[in-house]
Amino acid sequence: MILADRLAQCRTALRVPDPASGRQIELSGAASFAQRVSDCPLRFVLTDDLTRLCAELAYSKGAREVACADLLHVPAEKLWIEWCNAPWQSALKEYGFAAEDQGTASSGRRGALIYSSRDGRRGTIRTFWSIEGESGALASSMEAYFDFDTPDGEDPSPPDDRLADGTCVYDGVRSRQDILGRCFRFRYERSWAEYYSRGGLSAVEKQTILRHVLGTIAFDVPLLLAFLLLLASRAGLPRLVRTYGALNRARLKADRAPLLEHVEVRAPLLPAYVAHAGSDAPGLRRHPRLHHVRGHIVRRGSQLFWRVPHLRGSVRSGVLRTRTVIWTFDNPAAGVSKTAAG
Repeated sequence: MILADRLAQCRTALRVPDPASGRQIELSGAASFAQRVSDCPLRFVLTDDLTRLCAELAYSKGAREVACADLLHVPAEKLWIEWCNAPWQSALKEYGFAAEDQGTASSGRRGALIYSSRDGRRGTIRTFWSIEGESGALASSMEAYFDFDTPDGEDPSPPDDRLADGTCVYDGVRSRQDILGRCFRFRYERSWAEYYSRGGLSAVEKQTILRHVLGTIAFDVPLLLAFLLLLASRAGLPRLVRTYGALNRARLKADRAPLLEHVEVRAPLLPAYVAHAGSDAPGLRRHPRLHHVRGHIVRRGSQLFWRVPHLRGSVRSGVLRTRTVIWTFDNPAAGVSKTAAG
């Protein structure tokens, strides 16, 4: 079962004791979004190959230096995106991130509900996840808000009256010049912000909780941005609409919740990694040991050039050859593009 179905079927509200009064209060959790996910007009489910591709793009060399905010837009005012956690977590580890234990098993699923402005340039994100073998879904207590038109040196404007409470996450090397640092801010959802404010927490405790909760949402943003960038090249993302007419009629007769329709999205066809047989001849200088080379992305005007990740070196099993993928954006402001491989 996909995460959207688990979330849509959540019925138990999240209730906890108020830290000040001891009374039971309700916090925003998965059940708070059950109807919203059910009503969402556009739901994307990424296959594992596309999840890996988004990870490779998000963490290629040069990704944080490439200014792509003008190419990005959310294609609907309400949008659901989900993916399998295993390939994403594997990529995070490969690129040097020490993934903390957030209660998400590697076999679980992750997803994000995005509310966007009509032009797709600003909005909010809330993240969710499931754990394989356990029923239901979990929701981050933190949300992100973004504005792709945020000028350099300024903060994105919050979508409501809650001012000056956003946390900036950015690469220490690049400071706030990348999209994440310039266009995104993270904050507790309102009910959670009030809950923590009444908890009598020390400064150290507040910082510890903040860092942990940021880990449930901030790591997902690069994947979402990479997907939105690829989505602009519509012809390059194979899609399959999943509908469950007959199955849902049977489920309704059995008094079971219907499954949600969604669009399954796969990775575009990329240049193959071609293996060549070879061995180190006696007496010759040995080639470097076969090793993984990180991808590299560069923008030149309306084009993105991506040298795909590859293996370099030589072993008896062979050597791999790589090629470059080029995404051409004909109308950057509208995010309309076409894809080519070279």
